[in-house]
Parts: sequence; C-alpha cells; structure tokens
Amino acid sequence: MSESQQYAPTANGVHGPQLHEPDRVRGLLDAVMGLGRDLELPQVLRGIVEAAVTLTDAEYGALGVVGDGQLSQFLPVGMSDELIGLIGRTPCGHGILGELIRNPEPLRLTDLTRHPHSYGFPANHPPMRTFLGVPVRVRDEVFGNLYLTEKRGGGSFDADDEAVLTTLSTAAGVAIDNARMYHESRRRERWLEALGEITRSLLSGTDAQEVLRLIADRAREVAGADCAAVLLPSASSPDQLTVTVACGTGASRITGLRVPADASLPGMAVRSGRPVVSADLRADPRAYPLGPDGAAAVPGETVDGAAPGGEAGEAYGPAVAVPLQVDTGCGALRLIRLAGRPAFDDAEVRLISGFADQAVIALELARRRAESEELTVLHDRDRIARDLHDLAIQRLFATGITLQSATRLIERPEAVERVGRAVNDLDTTIKIIRSTIFGLRTTGDGKDGRGLRRDLTEAVQRAAGSLGFAPALQIDGPVDAAVPDEVAQHLVAVTAEALSNAARHAGARRLDVALSVTAAAVTLTVADDGVGVGAAPHTGGLANMRARAEMLGGRLGVGAPEGGGTRIVWCVPLPA
Repeated sequence: MSESQQYAPTANGVHGPQLHEPDRVRGLLDAVMGLGRDLELPQVLRGIVEAAVTLTDAEYGALGVVGDGQLSQFLPVGMSDELIGLIGRTPCGHGILGELIRNPEPLRLTDLTRHPHSYGFPANHPPMRTFLGVPVRVRDEVFGNLYLTEKRGGGSFDADDEAVLTTLSTAAGVAIDNARMYHESRRRERWLEALGEITRSLLSGTDAQEVLRLIADRAREVAGADCAAVLLPSASSPDQLTVTVACGTGASRITGLRVPADASLPGMAVRSGRPVVSADLRADPRAYPLGPDGAAAVPGETVDGAAPGGEAGEAYGPAVAVPLQVDTGCGALRLIRLAGRPAFDDAEVRLISGFADQAVIALELARRRAESEELTVLHDRDRIARDLHDLAIQRLFATGITLQSATRLIERPEAVERVGRAVNDLDTTIKIIRSTIFGLRTTGDGKDGRGLRRDLTEAVQRAAGSLGFAPALQIDGPVDAAVPDEVAQHLVAVTAEALSNAARHAGARRLDVALSVTAAAVTLTVADDGVGVGAAPHTGGLANMRARAEMLGGRLGVGAPEGGGTRIVWCVPLPA
C-alpha cells in the first residue's frame, strides 16, 4: 500500500483506504468504464450512486429521478433495508432535494440544516450535515440528481469532490442514455414478438375472449404493468363499461365489475378517443371508487386502483387507459402499476395503444366471424327446407295418392281401412315436415332469437316435471311468421294453464298438445286421458282461458274425447 493512502470508514462501516488524487483519477476511470458494462437501467443507476459514494468518500448517497417537477424515483445507498423501511415514504423533492430540481446546478453545503430551504428529516432518519449535489443530464435534459451527504472524517465536500462528481454525472448521462436505448430496443423486440403471437392467434380462429386475454397479458408484460384489463360496453347498461378480461395482480377482484362510462379513467378514454394517464390513482379524483361487492371502496381502493388481493398497505398507483374504437361500441384497455412505481411514459403509452389496435382487430374479426357463421347456418336451413319440400314432401304426397288409388282395387274392407290409416299417417307426417320447414325458415326472426315455437316448446318441457311424463307436442303451420306477438303471449299463457290444470286435476298418463296455424286462425288443442273436467268447466283456469280467447275475438271449447279424459280447444282468428 502506498504512503499516499490513508484509512477511512466505508459505507458498510469497514475501514478502507481514503483515495488521494492519483487513486481518485484511477477510481474515476474505473467507475466510468464500469458504468458502460451494464445495460439494464436499474443496475446502471445503482452503479452510478455507488461509484459517487466511493469517489467522494461520502457515507450516504442517492440518485433521484425527476419527473413532473418532483422526484418520481429515489435510489439510496449507504442505508440498510431495515432503516429504509423505518423511514417510510421516499422523498418527493421538497427542501434541499427540491433546490436542485428548481435550479439544476451543482450545490455544495457545509451544513444543510442551515439552508433557508431545509425541510427537515422524517422520524428514524439518520442525522446529516455536509451535502453535495449535482444534476445528471441526458442529451441536455435533466434526468435526475446525484445527492451525497456526510463526508467521512468529519470534513466537508470540497471543489475536487464537486469536479469528480460532475465528471461522473456526465459519464452517467451517457450510460443512462445507452441503457435507455437498450431497454427500448428490447421492449420493441418483445412488442414485435407479442404482436406476432397475437396475429397467429387471430388467424387461427381462436375465440375472441382468449385473444383479448392474450392481448391484455402481453401488454402487461411488455409495458411492465402489474395488472391489465379490457373493458367493453355493458350489454344491459350502455352507460357502463364491464371488465371483460383482467390479468395480473388483483385481476380476480375486478373481473366482471362495472364502471360508469362518464366517471372513470377508461370512460374518459372512451369519450375523448385518446389515452388517459394517471401518475397515482390514490390521489386522482377521476378514478371511480367501487369495492368488489358494489359498495363504496375503503380508502385507497378503487376499481381503477383496487388494492390487490385485499392486502393492507398495497394499492395501485400509475395507470393508463387507451380507447378501443369498434363498430359495435367503444371500450378501453387499461394498465396499472403498484403504488410507488414510476408512471407510464409516452413511449409506453404508444406501445399500449398498439396493443389496443390489436384488440380492436380481434373484436372485429370475432364479430365478422359470428356473422359469417350465422349466414352459413341460415343458408343451410334454407337448403334443408328446400330439400324437404321438394323431395320428401312430394314423394310422401305421391305415395299417399298411390295408396288412395289402390284402395279401389282392394276387396277386403279391413285392408281398405288399413290403407286408409296409412294415408292418414302420411298426411300427418307431411304436416310435421311442413312445420319443420317453417321452423327452419323463421328461427331467429323473433327478438333475441325468441319465437312462439321456442316458447311453446319450453312451456311443454317445463310441464314434464309436474306431470311425471313428457307431453307430446305437434306444431303445424307458419307459427313464428303468422302469429302476432300479442296472440303469441296469450297462447303461451293458455298452454301453461292447461298443462297446469292437467297436472293438478286430471291424473292423466298421456297428454297431447297440438298447435295449428292457418291463414285465418290459430288453434291450440290440449287433450289428456284423465278423469275429465267434472261439473264445473267454467271456473278457475278454464275461465281465464275463455276470457283470453274472447278478448281476441275467439272461443274456448271444452269436451271429452271418445276414450275419456278432456279436450280443450282454444281458437282465435288471425288478422288478414
């Protein structure tokens, strides 16, 4: 060891050599070379502070990243993690630290507590007196400030310390710029890989929900967010947005929740058609406060910034929402980070907007694919209906005519009767096929895919539970196309009433429901093999059915089939 070296305590309390001029120059060169080795920005920033502490023989050092006129990030060196935890919240840029933000020039103080802008120290903070600070510039823009305190040995920072730190800050600006460019290139590489994966998923016909989940997840990874969500217009409430897809921290707590389109960050993005950025949701009045159960959120919790997993002390901070402009409405892609992390910068917002464009493509493809599939189904139904009409019905009709002609050649009466029954069966089969054809051509004409045929089928199926067996249902004619909505509502109600009466009073083992629609009238027939209606056919449910028929200008008939039981015939005219 040379005689020019003296011993002084290091940041970890171990005594080491104090650098004099030749050693300091070599140390500065080594530090500059070392800064060029790392390309990851967090490692570069920490290396800058550690080099500054070593070269100036300071006990404490920190680098504060400046953003929006305050410190957006603070990296201390020389304090243990336990001490940092006891001190609590990192500095925001008040007092002496803010002096360099307001006036980015080197600042050297013998006693910082005597400075007129001294802000004081929080509880558990170690005492500090001597101070040296210099700005760190990246391409003529102030990136942040280097802060050093407590010169070892009880002395003050001198002009040489200031010169060394200024030189280091210049090299630090170059290293930060290189790390930024490396980070940006790596991020763009990941972005291109993610877009390629999303494109392959879109072209392979993956379900839209899965594609949206993939887009949200990849956007979260590339942008370095903690949670990502896709919000789309609510089907039941057009003035609300529903969290359709969510991934990341706290995703399970917000999936399915709704936020108002006019009082939330995603809603603002939807209305303005531009990205909306928040530096801290906890202090942003635009964030919509709502807990997972729909009640008002506890302090620090919002749908825009809900505490992940319900853990106390953890909440979301920075957020960005970008609009999704689609033909069927407008939604939003929203990304958020945990509190304390840096806000989203312009480059990240542009990347996220690219993912939003991919989400729009996914939604449009899904809609077009659904329309194409629906059109294919309709064409298939038309083809089947045409084939049934042109082939099956015509052949059955011809077979029936042939059998009717053959009866003239049959001498035995019982054989004639059998052939007659076969002809009647063929007529019934033709009616069933025609009813099926009408169903194929009219399914989907009703609102939301509903129709009289479907409603009547469901009413008959529901009655099977109370009856103990499944009733037989026969529908003949253009039911969905010819029967008005008002008549259809009454008809379904009458059917349900007739089935309910049969279940409660008839004791039947068989029940037939037949609906026939002609150009003039619609006729509902409900027949069972039970005990009959008894002596009071005009009261209770039958009276209601009769009133409904008379209201529509129709009639209700109640009788008994030949084999016993009850037959109800409800008939109303149809408008011309």
